Amino acid sequence: MFFDPETWVAVAFVVLMVVFGYLGVFKSAMTALDHRAARIKAELDDATRLKQEAAKVLADYKARSATAEREAADIIANAKSEAERIATEAKAKMEDFVARRTKTAESKIALAEAQALADVRAAAAEAAVQAASTILSQSVKGQVADDLLAKGINEVRQKLN
Repeated sequence: MFFDPETWVAVAFVVLMVVFGYLGVFKSAMTALDHRAARIKAELDDATRLKQEAAKVLADYKARSATAEREAADIIANAKSEAERIATEAKAKMEDFVARRTKTAESKIALAEAQALADVRAAAAEAAVQAASTILSQSVKGQVADDLLAKGINEVRQKLN
């Protein structure tokens, strides 16, 4: 039995444990394990705190995102209504512009018609005077012809003006 290696390993193990117990290795190992457990617990508490902070930050960003989306939707709606208002105003201004231009054109046309009518009347009167003058000069001679001609021209001019 003393020659078996397992026996000597068992004896060495027991002696080693007694030496460790005497030197306080178990106590220092337990203290080190306690410190490590405390450090791990602190890290876990820190991780839990960081997780809670991250959840708060996430919720804050989600709220900000929702607010930004609402603001963007409001801005888009305002822009659409503003564009519609501007389009309506532009249409009204264009219609007013066209109406004024049409009225101006109509008044110019009426003025041109009146001027053309006056020109035609003047040309007709001038032609009538020339014709009367030619007829009278051929049919009537002398002082009577000149008096009749002057009187007729004056009457035509007075009636036309």
